[in-house]
Amino acid sequence: MFLKTGDKVRVITGKDKGKEGTIKKTFAKQNRVIVEGINKIKKHQKPNNANPNGGIVDAEAPIQASNVMLIDPSTNEPTKVSFKVVDGKKVRVAKKSGKQID
Repeated sequence: MFLKTGDKVRVITGKDKGKEGTIKKTFAKQNRVIVEGINKIKKHQKPNNANPNGGIVDAEAPIQASNVMLIDPSTNEPTKVSFKVVDGKKVRVAKKSGKQID
């Protein structure tokens, strides 16, 4: 997966198309990510110690990783990602600018 926790991404398809957010969590096996403020759902929560009243809670649901695009930190535009080996380490590189991401 070319995305990591903390990356800034833009949604390229679906009901939240065009919105931007930060990745909170990744699920590599399912190829899904949870993006802050994207794909909000209403979840019915049973009462528990953390939420003694229970009720309906807004939560972010996972979104397919192919539906988001990484934002290049140098240009602030969405870009595809490639990998290169630099000094024996595998690093992510933005295809448009050719600059190293991490």
